[in-house]
Amino acid sequence: MLSNADQTTTRLEHFPAAFFAMVMGLTGLTLAWEKATALLEAPAFVSQLLLILSACAFMIIVLFYALKAARHSAAVTAEFHHPIKMSFFAAFSISLLLLSIATLHVSKGLSLYLWSAGAAVHLVFTLYVLSQWLHHPKFQIAHSTPAWFIPVVGNILVPIAGVEHGMIELSWFFFSIGLVYWIVLKTLIFNRMFFHEPLPQKLLPTLFILIAPPAVGFISYTKLNGGVDNFGHILFYTAMFLVLLLLSQFARFSKIQFFMSWWAYSFPLAAAAIASMTMYQYHPVALFHYLSLILLALATVVITLLFCRTLLAVKRHEICHPE
Repeated sequence: MLSNADQTTTRLEHFPAAFFAMVMGLTGLTLAWEKATALLEAPAFVSQLLLILSACAFMIIVLFYALKAARHSAAVTAEFHHPIKMSFFAAFSISLLLLSIATLHVSKGLSLYLWSAGAAVHLVFTLYVLSQWLHHPKFQIAHSTPAWFIPVVGNILVPIAGVEHGMIELSWFFFSIGLVYWIVLKTLIFNRMFFHEPLPQKLLPTLFILIAPPAVGFISYTKLNGGVDNFGHILFYTAMFLVLLLLSQFARFSKIQFFMSWWAYSFPLAAAAIASMTMYQYHPVALFHYLSLILLALATVVITLLFCRTLLAVKRHEICHPE
């Protein structure tokens, strides 16, 4: 029987990079409430508290993963080369990018530092992952999941703070990568789901990641374009359709046992809420006002439940175990 010290060591060895998806969800909710404060007269203290929580979660997860890297480097290497788990390392750089957006109103200098680090690291992850896909024989159709969007399509986030920092051409560069490879990867993922084995239960929540590229793409494109044009409408309504499609399958998702993959629900729903508020900003009609309120409430409830359920899972030692 393992001692408490041995159990702690074992859990640290199996501490997953997927924990950074938690930061993505919390920071996404922070941004949604920041937008709601500006447009819907929501109380400012909510987004302020969420920003503190997001920053603390990020630092705690970085600390634990750094300890894992120091004590269990072989486990980190194995995770980094895993055909599915490798994608979640990019959630680290996306967390930096999201924090750069969330801190724009706090300190533009801090935001620029976070943005620069996040964009640079994410570009490295993108090049690494694409190189692996192009040249390594280990990938099979069963390895293709919506999590593959994270390292490549995540580039689409860069313009949101990049435009504010005057990095227009660089923002277009990252946006172009994210948009084009979103279409390519979406085709591959749909091919896998339509004609091959369905996703295992553990990975079913990652279907919600399908919402993020068009939702974030709409927000970024609007930032770059300075308004909502016809292409912006296409991105927005694509995201809204995917929200409807996935919410219509609530009964199926409600039966899934808790895994860290549940956090895949979080950031896409927050992104959809922000996208709806962005549409309301440019088209202030009742439809987009009520849609913004509904999606903000949905994202808040879901992410609050996820946060509480994760704390309970930590307390019960339900996570960080070998697969």
